[in-house]
Amino acid sequence: MARHLGRCAGALLAIASLSLPGPGLAPAASAQQPDALGAPRAAAPLTLLQINDVYSTVPIDGIGGLARVAALKNQLQAAGRTPLLLLAGDFLSSSVASTVFKGEQMIAALNAAGLDLATLGNHEFDFGVDVLLERMAEARFQWVVSNVLDRKTGLPLGGAAPYLIRTFGTLKVGFIGLCLASENIGRDKLERIRLIDPMEAAATYLPILKEQRVDVVVALTHLTFAEDRALAERFPEIDVILGGHEHFPIAATTNRTFISKAGTEARYVARIDVARSPAGVVDRFYELVPITAALPDDPRTLEVVNRYEARLGPELDLPVGRAGVALDGETIHLRTSETNLGNLVADAMRAAAGAEIALVNAGGIRGDRVHPPGPLTRRTLLALHPFGNVVCTVVVPGRIVIDALNHAVSRLPEVAGQFPQVSGLRLRVDLRGPPGDRVRDVTVQGAPIDPDRLYTLALPDFVLLGGDGYGMFATGRVLVGPESGALMVQALEEYVAARPGVAPSVEGRIVLAR
Repeated sequence: MARHLGRCAGALLAIASLSLPGPGLAPAASAQQPDALGAPRAAAPLTLLQINDVYSTVPIDGIGGLARVAALKNQLQAAGRTPLLLLAGDFLSSSVASTVFKGEQMIAALNAAGLDLATLGNHEFDFGVDVLLERMAEARFQWVVSNVLDRKTGLPLGGAAPYLIRTFGTLKVGFIGLCLASENIGRDKLERIRLIDPMEAAATYLPILKEQRVDVVVALTHLTFAEDRALAERFPEIDVILGGHEHFPIAATTNRTFISKAGTEARYVARIDVARSPAGVVDRFYELVPITAALPDDPRTLEVVNRYEARLGPELDLPVGRAGVALDGETIHLRTSETNLGNLVADAMRAAAGAEIALVNAGGIRGDRVHPPGPLTRRTLLALHPFGNVVCTVVVPGRIVIDALNHAVSRLPEVAGQFPQVSGLRLRVDLRGPPGDRVRDVTVQGAPIDPDRLYTLALPDFVLLGGDGYGMFATGRVLVGPESGALMVQALEEYVAARPGVAPSVEGRIVLAR
């Protein structure tokens, strides 16, 4: 059912998380039915369809899929609506397919699906500026980016428009596009681009839209929810903010501005029908549409998606590096002691994050086998870490690191997934000590750990969010969170590919004193 938001000044509609189905549970049927005769939104000249943070072209657990999103747009068009499909950033990376195709498959599928407008998110920069420029050139949709400039030209990156004005029937609509300007984008990228503060960019282009007498202002953003709210508070002339970055649906109003985020992986499409009354009131009718098998696949989009899926299999079997030694991935070893494979994974994670130390729960490293020396394929790396976990970075004092290590070894000699594999630090474990007080002689890069000093720590999002009992990181300052980090399997591939060969050894990072 659509919600009417036209006159709800300052009211909170729905904030944070809507109820989501669990894995294997399908939401209600989602094929769009014609609006009832005389329904208020039926007269709206524009239907905005929003997706954001989409990393897979295919359904996940039966939900989502770009071919179904395309079908939704087609249904609305056939019903006489004027649908405009918009993507609020984060889609070129990160996924297993994107590690292979560098986002090419996303652009091709979105082209086929009829995407109309997109802005940049932080993950669009993961493969570097040159690859991003290639992907932007391949797109048949329009980019609108107000605050990411090419340092060479001083213009929006990749020929994007800093703002757009389009007319839909009697409705004149202005668009701006805003991307995060924070540490979520690596500093190495900043040699090529200049990030303008989103507020400053909005202050530059919103007056232009006002001069052009637009009826409605839409900001397509990839900002945090707090930043979107601040944008709405400072610029009440914005009627709709279609945002990304958070991975759960959000629908809220700040003053008179409606803020929408549609979740992740196209599990939902946010539909907002927009109209303006003769009295100048902007009406917005909101509906969160679940994307399920109730929507038939659009054949043209499905053909493109299937073509890349067929290519993915052989690509996964191509070597990306070489192991000079056997890699010990046996579960009983990984979850009770230091292993050379555990060291490799932790080293790759620390390198990807640029952190001082790294900790990975051994339960996140799978396969339960010794991998012989020789070529390492993407399929092998994916088998080592199949979960889609993300490398996060947090700043914590040394005492929190010690707490985490004590928790990690508390169940020894039991085989437990919380056991740590580490990089950048060493420790001794006194197995005679009580659980919670077994860790001794911790050093970070050769120096004794300082309980009061702050350290940058790389860890999987699973651990950051309290998985395997690691609740102590909740108080840390997150530098790179789950929405921004690289996939662990991608970090591992990049680490292996950057070297002529890897030959990790057991170095005494974790010494068990019995």
